[in-house]
Amino acid sequence: MASPVDHELVQAATEIARTRCRGEHHTMAAAARARDGRIVTAVNVYHFTGGPCAELVVIGAAAAQGAYELDTIVAVGDRDRGVVPPCGRCRQVLLDHFPGIGVIVGAHDGVRTVPVADLLPESYVWADHQPSPSQEHS
Repeated sequence: MASPVDHELVQAATEIARTRCRGEHHTMAAAARARDGRIVTAVNVYHFTGGPCAELVVIGAAAAQGAYELDTIVAVGDRDRGVVPPCGRCRQVLLDHFPGIGVIVGAHDGVRTVPVADLLPESYVWADHQPSPSQEHS
């Protein structure tokens, strides 16, 4: 079920994409709203061996700023590409770290906020497959 869109968050990511994404190494920006209301921004770090997406960098940047609970996240592409949905890896990481996070997806007039779990139907939840304390000693 879609929730209201945090337009301030989309604008923050759009501004970072416009002003900080340059060349082939930084092509995506992300913004996340922490539970305390702060907005944290970041850009991806492209490398031919793979590199962290903007969503993953923003998780680390948020933690470095003491923002461990994120409520909403959005990624925006450079060159005015607008909102870009998270890749599969980012969807899984977001689900594992922030199972209740809202993710802003869609294009132009169709932008909406959806629960991350809606982006991974029948998903693998890492925490569900960890041994309980009683199982660790058997």
